[in-house]
Amino acid sequence: MKQRLCIFGEVLFDHFPDGKRILGGAPFNVAWHLQAFGQAPYFISRIGDDKEGETIRKAMRDWGMNTEGLQTDKQLPTGRVSIEFVDNEPHYDIVHPCAYDAIETLPAKDSQPCDFLYHGSLALRNEISKGTVENLISKQSTRVFVDVNLRSPWYQREQVHQMVRDANWVKLNIDEMNELYPSNEIEAVKVTSILEESRLDGMILTRGSEGASVMTASGDHIEVLPKANINLVDTVGAGDAFASVMILGLTNHWPLDLTLQRAQDFASALVGQRGATVSDSNFYQVFMESWKN
Repeated sequence: MKQRLCIFGEVLFDHFPDGKRILGGAPFNVAWHLQAFGQAPYFISRIGDDKEGETIRKAMRDWGMNTEGLQTDKQLPTGRVSIEFVDNEPHYDIVHPCAYDAIETLPAKDSQPCDFLYHGSLALRNEISKGTVENLISKQSTRVFVDVNLRSPWYQREQVHQMVRDANWVKLNIDEMNELYPSNEIEAVKVTSILEESRLDGMILTRGSEGASVMTASGDHIEVLPKANINLVDTVGAGDAFASVMILGLTNHWPLDLTLQRAQDFASALVGQRGATVSDSNFYQVFMESWKN
């Protein structure tokens, strides 16, 4: 029986300096990629009763995604983020409150537990959505993957620490780790301490142009570097692309070193595109074909 893969959190529109508007939100991006890779994730989020919400629902249907977990809010608007670039790095102005802050507990008819649950940190900034995630995690046999996305001022350190303690796998970048766990320890010692204290199966640490690494509770330490001469358009969504393939590998039992390399290769390709998702299925098909070998 195929695992039930649940993706929880924000869906929104990223507004770029040139006036372009692109669908985004880390959990939505991850769900979009996983759908393209044939995983049929169950996406749990909330949109406003507005034109942008209608656009999101249509885009999901056109991409073949299940929309049953997409709630509609009659008061709050669909999420929106304005993006500016400083030295090729994105900076975000995130609207609050919005519909994904009020994701409600799933109805009884859809109470089937998630075998694997992905969520980030942004959508848990409000108590309603936070309580819904806690309810999902409380279901039996749920493996949890937390993708840390620190967006000031929308996080509290101790709350994120608790998310990590409730997880099996955690992904974060080097700056986020140092913000959440400040110390003078060398990186390997710090990661080992976090793994032990939070009882994690593994931690994924991303470093942008310097690649990424994975350390596990069983003692694995694997590193990967991006290939040279990557075509860089923008870095929005690179971490989400990376996370999607890590989830693909974890749920399909790929070797960890192979999973890490494939995640890096896909993220490197994604930064050659404008925005965090791609609407051309051929973009994904190239990877799926190569991964068969």
